[in-house]
This record gives sequence, structure tokens and C-alpha cells, in this order.
Amino acid sequence: MATKPPESDPVQDAPLVAGPKHVAAGLPAIGRTLRTAQRQMGLRRTALTLLRVNQKDGFDCPGCAWPEADDRHTAEFCENGAKAVAEEATLRRVTPEFFAAHSVTDLAGRSGYWLGQQGRLTHPVHLPEGADHYEPVTWERAFDIVAEELAALGSPDEAVFYTSGRTSNEAAFLYQLFAREFGTNNLPDCSNLCHESSGSALSETIGVGKGSVLLEDLHRADLIIVAGQNPGTNHPRMLTALEKAKAGGAKIISINPLPEAGLERFKNPQTPRGLTTGTALTDLFLQIRIGGDQALFRLLNKLVIETPGAVDEDFVREHTHGYEEFAEAARAADWDGTLAATGLTREEIERALQMVLASRRTIVCWAMGLTQHKHSVPTIREVVNFLLLRGNIGRPGAGVCPVRGHSNVQGDRTMGIVERPAPAFLDALAEEFGFAPPREHGYDVVRAIRALRDGAAKVFFAMGGNFVSASPDTEVTEAAMRRARLTVHVSTKLNRSHVVTGARALILPALGRTERDVRAGGEQFVTVEDSMGMVHASRGRLAPASAHLLSEPAIVCRLARRVLGGRSRVPWEEFEKDYAAIRERIARVIPGFEDFNARVARPGGFALPHAPRDERRFPTATGRANFTAAPVEYPRLPEGRLLLQTLRSHDQYNTTVYGLDDRYRGIRNGRRVVLVHPEDARALGVADGARVDLVGEWRDGVERRAPGFRVVHYPTARGCAAAYYPETNVLVPLDATAEISNTPASKSVVVRLEQSATD
Repeated sequence: MATKPPESDPVQDAPLVAGPKHVAAGLPAIGRTLRTAQRQMGLRRTALTLLRVNQKDGFDCPGCAWPEADDRHTAEFCENGAKAVAEEATLRRVTPEFFAAHSVTDLAGRSGYWLGQQGRLTHPVHLPEGADHYEPVTWERAFDIVAEELAALGSPDEAVFYTSGRTSNEAAFLYQLFAREFGTNNLPDCSNLCHESSGSALSETIGVGKGSVLLEDLHRADLIIVAGQNPGTNHPRMLTALEKAKAGGAKIISINPLPEAGLERFKNPQTPRGLTTGTALTDLFLQIRIGGDQALFRLLNKLVIETPGAVDEDFVREHTHGYEEFAEAARAADWDGTLAATGLTREEIERALQMVLASRRTIVCWAMGLTQHKHSVPTIREVVNFLLLRGNIGRPGAGVCPVRGHSNVQGDRTMGIVERPAPAFLDALAEEFGFAPPREHGYDVVRAIRALRDGAAKVFFAMGGNFVSASPDTEVTEAAMRRARLTVHVSTKLNRSHVVTGARALILPALGRTERDVRAGGEQFVTVEDSMGMVHASRGRLAPASAHLLSEPAIVCRLARRVLGGRSRVPWEEFEKDYAAIRERIARVIPGFEDFNARVARPGGFALPHAPRDERRFPTATGRANFTAAPVEYPRLPEGRLLLQTLRSHDQYNTTVYGLDDRYRGIRNGRRVVLVHPEDARALGVADGARVDLVGEWRDGVERRAPGFRVVHYPTARGCAAAYYPETNVLVPLDATAEISNTPASKSVVVRLEQSATD
């Protein structure tokens, strides 16, 4: 039987700490999955819902973007995917009576965990100017309010239209179409906060800002390098692919500042062996210092170049550009500098080199550990250099594999959710829909926050997500949001962004992935694109949480009709009735989606074209894959300081906190912990269990403080520390971003530890 939401925030003053685990999944994951699902949905609903997750005739998991194999299990979900589904399919409800009982001031004092546990939103609500309670509002009046505020702007560029990675292809295409017909390219999205560095580096070097491998390539690889990624928590179904690769003879190198249980040993709950001994995954663990990855790959590249016969000279000659300049830079790499940057030993790097040289087919996977540094784009370029040297792009079982975090973040970008659209895309929109899209670049996330802060943006509209908690420099971000005239959030559940509002605010409740979407044209489905460029259908099966919900496409269509009125030639009413009509237009505008409706109707969907993978053709400025030769960078630490990375707990997905435990790291009943190497802690005079404030240090001299963290002695890389976000986003300066991509540098924050006033 489902349980009621918590009435008060749980006390987190004394988190319980044990040693880190060395194995992931298995029976504990099954138990936690069932307990979480039962608490939110009850037993019968749990069974009906979870058996439809990621099935060909079911709905796409609203969690991560990991792809599904063609041959699927009956239970095609992981522990954290089940948590995401359970929280969406919950029987708990947030009604107008809830908002009458809780003021915005009250809700602003609650934790994000407590807000999320209250359940599904059931009605659109409005916070009038000067009020402290949200009030129920009709959909018609809600759209009128948005239209009034947009009409009052001095320019369309004073509006910001943000997108979360949960948004379907159909909704995303309509959303960007509306924003551009309204007159702006201010379309920041969650990719700005995570894999923007990947897209920037890959677009320049191979001509496509996406990964080049399919799931089958992982199964065929000789060597898989997993760098700056924790699949056991963030993409648990990836462990099954790694297990299959190991069974085929692959070797795995993991590169990370923290040991992660999921890469040590995997107990696959789908197999008898997985419930007993499991499978050891990592053959070599390189415990690198935060930000040292570029230096490591540069030295490996030098060593490959210096090894006779190791470079694929035919591939380099026929398919690449810039090799000589790159090779000269690589030869300048030295051991002493690399060992200082990485914290590794010479023996570890030499062992890695031997594994690289023994591999004919190599894949490099990465996530936020590579993308959220000042030098992230050069780091990922160096990874590309590494793969190009031995011809490991455009070969089966080889390639680049940036693992996306949210279920359709890659699809949203494909649909045109981007602040710097390509001219060819805008030309196609203009030809198809008969209007002139704006050509000036818009705001990404960081620039949008600056614009709100400075009064240059006045309306903020979010299609999903939790913008306030996902963004850096929490105090600056919250102050910026409060300067807006209107903030609007299309959401399924409460989160922090709903209580940090502009002068007026709206919460518009949307259907979730799990729910049936019936329009005038009949029952609808939407589509998503996974991390490997596979596009497939998603069909919800549950009855909607409330009769007052609208789908995201319906919300965009009704808003567009109200705001644009008769000046729009776009058939918004037709699009709302039948999503197949949307897909017909996508097919005419976006390359790779030809005959979209017919192809997506096939079980499992279809793969988008990828020129480097499919043809060894590189659509770059040079017409070839580009070697690059950026100077090697890595963070330097002042004496007595630590380099902090922000990360997720195992009871968390992005900013959504499911619980207060981090089972694999041995943390229970609390999130305000900081993981510090015992030797570093002793040098700083900080005992295990001490209560400290984390104080950020950056060149602007502003003190950024996260108070009341319990020190946990933990086997991190020396000089490095780790703590959970969003609690530590307050420490990440708004202007501390990656060069080129402008992604917040959340993985390399210089901090000092001060005794907490609460100790």
C-alpha cells in the first residue's frame, strides 16, 4: 500500500557513515527498488507500471538516456530508473488545498527532498503579485497571464525559454518553433549545464556533436575507457553492457578521483551469477586528481606516437587534418608534469599504455567528470586525438561515447533547442512555416542568469526541470529569478524553482511519461532520442494524475495560439490534436527524420545518421577529422586548500532527491557530508565527523559558503574532495565556466574548510 508524504523535513544533523561498498546492484538494489515503488505507488500499480518501462510498446524511462538493446528483459529498468518512475506514477497529490495550507514562504524553507515527496501537481496555479499563496487558475487565464507579460516586453529577447531534458521531441520542436516565431533564440537548456563541452569539442573535431557508437559497439570493443563517470548510480543499465563486453574479452580502464562500486563489481540482478558472485568490471583503476585528464591523455598520445607501428598512418593520412602540429605538441609532454597533474604513478600510466596498444577497437566513455572544468573542451579534444591516432572512429567497436544524463536531452538539441542555431536549420524553419526566424544568438543558461540579474530579461518560462537547483552560484541565481516580472514552470511535481519566483508566478501541471495522452486525434505517443542517437516511441499507459493536466505539446500549442494569434501561419490546433502532424513537419525540417512516422512505428525505432560512424566522413570546416594542439591545463591548488567536485548521491537523479542515503558510499540519513582523504584531513587538522563550512575561493574575492557539512574520511584522490549538489552549487561562481562551452565548472571548485559555527 502506498504511504503518505512526510509532514515535516527529516532531521539530517547526524548522518551515519560506514565504509564504501565494492559491489553494485544485486539483491540490495532489488529490495530498494521494490520498497521505493511500493511506498509511492502501492503493489498493484508497481507491477503494472514497472513492467512497461523501456519496452517497445511501453514508455521510455524518465531517468537517464542509456539505450535499450533490441532483445529486452521483462524487467528493463534499473534501481534509479524505477525510483524516477515511482515518483512520477506516485499516488500522492499536490492539490489547491495544499497551496492554501502552505505559503510560498513556508515552502521556501523546506528541502527539495520534502517538496518532491509531496506528490503530483493536479491543477494550474498562479501566484499574484504581492501574494504569498499560489491560487488555482484556469488554463485559459494562465495563458492570458503569460500573453500579457510577453506583450509588455520591450523586445522578444527579454523572454527566456528554458528546456529540461525530459521534454519529448514533439514538445521540444513546438517549443523552439513558438519561441522563434515570437522572436527570440533565448533557448537555454540543461545541456548547457552538462554536455555542452562534449558538443563543442566533437563538433569541431569530428563534425558531429554527439557520440559515434551504438550499443553493439560496446559489446565488440577490445578496450573501454570510462573517464569521469559513475555509471553505477547515474546510468546503471550501462553496467549490463560493460558486463557483456567483459564476457566478450574486453578490458576496462576506469579513470576517476573516487573509487565507484559500480565499476568495481556488478551483480546483475537479471542473472543467477549476478545474485551470487557478480562480475569484476575494472581491470585498471586510475585514481586521477580532479582535472588531470587532459594531461593523462596527452602523455598517452605522446607514448603512442613514439611506439613504432602504433599510429594508424593510413587513417591519419586519409581522414585527418592537423596531425603534425598536434604531434609536435604531444612530443613535448613530460612525465614529471603529467605525474604532478594526475597524481598517478609511472607504472600505472605504462600499464594503461600497454592495454591501449593491445586494443584494436577502443571506446572512450565520459560524463560530467570531464565536461565541467575550465579546460573541459581541450580535454575532450585530447580524447578525440587519442582515438584518431589509432583509427578508432568509424570502426565497429570503437569511438567516442559521451553518456548523456537526462532521457531526451540529446533529442531536445536535435529538435532545435539551442541558443546558437545553425543557419541551415533556421532556413528550413523559414521555408516550412513561412516566417523569418531571428538570427542573433540567444542566451545559454549562464547568460540567461546574468540577463535576469541585470534586468535585461523579465519573463522566464521553463519547460520542465528545476532551474534554480540545477544552476550555479545559488544566491546569485535566486536573486536573479526574483527580479523577473513572471516565472512559469511546466512541471509534474514541486521543486525549489516553484518557490523562488518573479513578481508573479505560474505552475502549469503536465502529463508525465507514464500517462495516457488522449487528444482529439485519438491516443497519442511521443518520441525520444537516446544517448546513442536511437529514436523511438514512448507510450504512457496510466490514467493521468488529474483531469486538469495537459500534455507538453498541448501546453505549447495553446500558449502559441494565445500569444501569436492570427499572425502565425503555424497550424497549432492541428498539432495539438494529432502529434503525427508534428512529426510530418519534423521530417521536412530536420535531416535524418525522413519518413518519421513510418520509421518510428517500427518496434525499437531507428538510428539517426552519423557521418563519422557510418561513412568515415567528417563534416568539419576542413572536411576531415581535426587533430588539435591546445596547451595542457590542470587546476593548481593553494596551500591548505582542497579541490571540490560536486556529485550525486545514489538516492538522487539530477536535482531530484529520492532519499537521504548514498548506499554505495556508505552514507545514510544525511546529505551534508564532504568526502576528504584521511591524509589531507589530518594535514588540515580535521577529524572524521567534524562539522565544517565549505568556503569557496575564486578570483572575484566573493565569499561563497556552504555551512554545516560533516567530514567523512574517504579514499578520494589526494588534494580532492567531493560533496553533493544542489547543496554545494552555492560554491560554484556564475562566471567560473568552461572556455568555449560556457558550462559551469562544477567539478573543480577550490575550497577551504572552516570549523562550523554549528559544531
